[in-house]
Amino acid sequence: MQFFPYLCSVKQQIDYIISQLRGYYPDNELRELAYWIVEETTGITRTEILIGCKSTKNIPNLEIILQKLRTHVPIQYIFGHTEWMGLDLRVTSATLIPRPETAELVEWIVQSVAPDVYARVLDIGTGSGCIAIALKQRAPQWQVTGIDISAEALAVARDNAQRNGVEVEWKQADVLSNSASDLILTDGPTSNSASDLIHIIVSNPPYICEKEKKDMDARVLDYEPHSALFVPDNDPLLFYRRIASLPLASSLSPYYIFFEINEAYGDEVCEMMHEMGYTDVQLKYDMYGKPRMVFGAIARKS
Repeated sequence: MQFFPYLCSVKQQIDYIISQLRGYYPDNELRELAYWIVEETTGITRTEILIGCKSTKNIPNLEIILQKLRTHVPIQYIFGHTEWMGLDLRVTSATLIPRPETAELVEWIVQSVAPDVYARVLDIGTGSGCIAIALKQRAPQWQVTGIDISAEALAVARDNAQRNGVEVEWKQADVLSNSASDLILTDGPTSNSASDLIHIIVSNPPYICEKEKKDMDARVLDYEPHSALFVPDNDPLLFYRRIASLPLASSLSPYYIFFEINEAYGDEVCEMMHEMGYTDVQLKYDMYGKPRMVFGAIARKS
C-alpha cells in the first residue's frame, strides 16, 4: 500500500487522491472529487486549497473513501449530503441525488410565477425534498406540499426541511393508485383570495426506460433508487399522463404543471398535454441543450 504522509501540503493530498482514482473516473472529474474529499474531511476551504496551504490534518478513513469511490459509490452517499441551490441536503440510498437540471426547473417556476402571488404547490415524487424546499425558500408565502411513495425518502425530506429552516407539508401517497382527491385540492372556498390562488404541480417523476439501463453510469444504476428512476419501455409517459390528469378532477384553477422530462420524449409529453386540454404548453431546454422541462396550464373552469 502506498504510504500517505500525515503531515503534507494540500497539493500533495490532492495529487495522491487523484493518483488513486485515475482510471476510475474521467480526468475532468478527478480534481473536483479530490477537492471534495479534502474539504469534507479536514474542514479546509476551497480557497485554502487553491492557495496551497500547508495542512497539518490527516484525512480520516481516506483509504475507505477511495475504495468506495473505486466501486463507484456516489461521493454524495459516502458523505451523506450534498450542496444544491445553496441548500445543505441529506441524501441516502432512498433518494436521488439532486441534479443541476432540476435546479433549472426550480428557477423556471420562480421566474414564471411571481413569489409574492398566492400559490399552492404540490411536488409529486419529492424524494429528498429538494424541489419543495428550494421553492419554499424562494417563495416563503407559497403553501408547499411534498408527496412520495417512500416513507424512507419522506423521512429524509423532513430532515432536510428542518436543517434548511423551511416549513413544508409532507405526505406519503402513491400517485398511480391514490385518488385525485387524496393528492390535490379539488374543491375549496370562493373568496377573492382563494379565487386568485394559483395551483402549481411540479414533478420530476421516474422517466428512464428500462432499455436505457445499458447506457447508464454505474454510479446511478448501481446505487440510486430504481423506483425513482425507471418506467416500463411500453409506457414511458406513465407518470406524466397520470399527474396531468389530476387537475381535470378539480373545480379549482388555474393549475400550472411543470415537469422534468426524459429528453427523448419532449414532443410526446407536449402532445399529450395539448390533447388533455392544456394551454400555453412549452418545452424548455436545459444548460446542455437537451429538451428537459415542460410547462402547461389548465384555464379556470366557468
